[in-house]
Amino acid sequence: MICKQKPPEALTLTCKTCVTPWHLACLSAPPQTLADAAAWECPDCTFVASDSNPAFPVGSGSSEDLIAAIRAIESDQSLSDKEKARRRQEVMSGSVVKSAAADGVSGKRESNDVLGLLDGSFNCSFCMQLPERPVTTPCGHNFCLKCFQKWTGQGKRTCAICRSTIPSKMASQPRINSALVIAIRMAKMSKSINAGGPPKVYNFVHNQNRPDKAYTTDRAKKSGMANASSGKIFVTVPSDHFGPIPAENDPERNQGVLVGETWVDRMECRQWGAHIPHVAGISGQSDYGAQSVALSGGYQDDEDHGEWFLYTGSGGRDLSGNKRTNKDQSFDQKFEKQNEALRFSCRKGYPVRVVRSHKEKRSSYAPEIGVRYDGIYRIEKCWRKVGIQGYKVCRYLFVRCDNDPAPWTSDDHGDHPRPLPVIKELKDATDVTERKATPSWDYDEEVNCWMWKKPPPESRKLGEEILEDGSTKTVRRRAKSMSVRERLLKEFSCLICRKVMLLPVTTPCAHNFCKVCLESAFAGQTYIRQRTCEGRRTLRAQKNVMKCPSCKNDISDFLQNPQVNRELMSVIESLQEQEQSKEMEDNVESIEETCDADEENIQSGEETSDADEKNVELSEETDDADGKSDGIAVFTEISNKESEILGEDKEGKEVIKTPTTETKSQKSSKRKEPDGGDKISEVKVTQKPDAGVETRSKKPKVGTE
Repeated sequence: MICKQKPPEALTLTCKTCVTPWHLACLSAPPQTLADAAAWECPDCTFVASDSNPAFPVGSGSSEDLIAAIRAIESDQSLSDKEKARRRQEVMSGSVVKSAAADGVSGKRESNDVLGLLDGSFNCSFCMQLPERPVTTPCGHNFCLKCFQKWTGQGKRTCAICRSTIPSKMASQPRINSALVIAIRMAKMSKSINAGGPPKVYNFVHNQNRPDKAYTTDRAKKSGMANASSGKIFVTVPSDHFGPIPAENDPERNQGVLVGETWVDRMECRQWGAHIPHVAGISGQSDYGAQSVALSGGYQDDEDHGEWFLYTGSGGRDLSGNKRTNKDQSFDQKFEKQNEALRFSCRKGYPVRVVRSHKEKRSSYAPEIGVRYDGIYRIEKCWRKVGIQGYKVCRYLFVRCDNDPAPWTSDDHGDHPRPLPVIKELKDATDVTERKATPSWDYDEEVNCWMWKKPPPESRKLGEEILEDGSTKTVRRRAKSMSVRERLLKEFSCLICRKVMLLPVTTPCAHNFCKVCLESAFAGQTYIRQRTCEGRRTLRAQKNVMKCPSCKNDISDFLQNPQVNRELMSVIESLQEQEQSKEMEDNVESIEETCDADEENIQSGEETSDADEKNVELSEETDDADGKSDGIAVFTEISNKESEILGEDKEGKEVIKTPTTETKSQKSSKRKEPDGGDKISEVKVTQKPDAGVETRSKKPKVGTE
């Protein structure tokens, strides 16, 4: 302003073109009427270009180009007021804006452009770009990490959009919202995939094309078996198969994997399906069970007694830096991942294949060389105890239950149910788990063998199916291909209910939840805890610590007034609307295809019925012609027989006469179809002889006159 003062809003006039407020008292020629005020343009917009042009931002061109660009934006009726304001800001700040006349593309992004949808909703208010390492404030606004740190580094503790107070802990140590990071990355990857480019090269060799032994390629970083690739898998069972490997899954030898079989190393053992992992000692999934274990001297706590042994779980060792092994334990083991898989098999009573390696130096039952398959075991108990190195370890009691004798015995029969051994360390154990239900793999007294007493778990992996010609075919579960929108909606899921968030809120620790789920998780808890000293006097109130459901951070202050992340909610709603519209389009297309197919079937049916009617008419005409000829033949035959009978009367034989009434002579004439088929059609012929003619049938009725 010329007067260097901030006038009240009633004494300001806004330019029509650049939307800049001007002080009425400072104008040399203010508008006289309201109509002039509505169409008024400031002196900058009405400025005529001369040699002494004022300085404009770099990239904006001359004043005439700037005014023309702003007027073009104002005249575009397809843009909303918010979009016009954003484009005017880009023009005034010198940003490169492509006009619709220049590129032939409208300003609106396509509705199916997921990246454009995120770009319009998640833009950082500082740099006006998609957030790089996004940070979400408790009030629900998103910023780049660098922009946010620059803002708070200036000593500002309020949100740049809504001026809400930012917690001091978040201002000093902001957390990156990982859900937004994944969503933005997926949208960018989908755009790059759709745009095209050099395809990625995947080095994959089908099982039938692999050699019989493990091999190394030029891509191997180290020699030997450290970076070797697996050889051909000889058995057709999936990788998550429970129990012994039978003969029907051994197309090479037709005998299955027998107890006592020995292989050179773990890679060859993998090829026969006894133990799939060539490094890990446990093969299993935490929510499915464990299929096999390997005894290879990994832990000093292991105790091997042949028919039963105490097995130590995995974990508790620092394997950072791509280390495969580490003998020193640095933290406690927990029942998670492979350890939980073994406990799952303990509860269900699943059979577990056991292989022993020559690396187990402390066992008398380990093979001298290679890796040996020792049969089926079952986990009877599991617990946790303090190990030799001073940290807790997970322990499992394995008991053998195989139909074949063990490799170290001379018995000619398999195992029988035996009492469990006495384990002394159970006195000081914690988290003891024992099977309460009947086991899935148990001994049958009638058949005298170990077998599945319950149906085995259904495989979740691919396997091989033997065809009639002896070849194999890969059996794979068909996975439903998910679109980019579906994957984004899956990422925008609540960490409590695991569903797409409804009224999403973001905690200061950068975790996303449904507002209802988060509030219900702390329902009934007060923010302040009143304390008394044995009921005599009141102590100072204490704040209740409310930890985040996903971490240990205190979010009690945030829970007092959780704000919905409106930007995230708008993106979720837009994605859901687009997904619903796509489903409706697919349903309409499928209905149209079904209707077209039905119409084609109806037309073909009508054509078939017309042809059948024509065939029926032709057959009726043919039947009529045949009937006439058959009738003539019948009448001729009857006349001849009557003449023969009358001739017999003349010789003095008994004559039987019938009344001279109208009679019907019927005869079944059997003939073949005209097309030479095997069908026999029966035609009934009716003939009316003349009155007064005596007729006789082949079997006349006997009577008296």
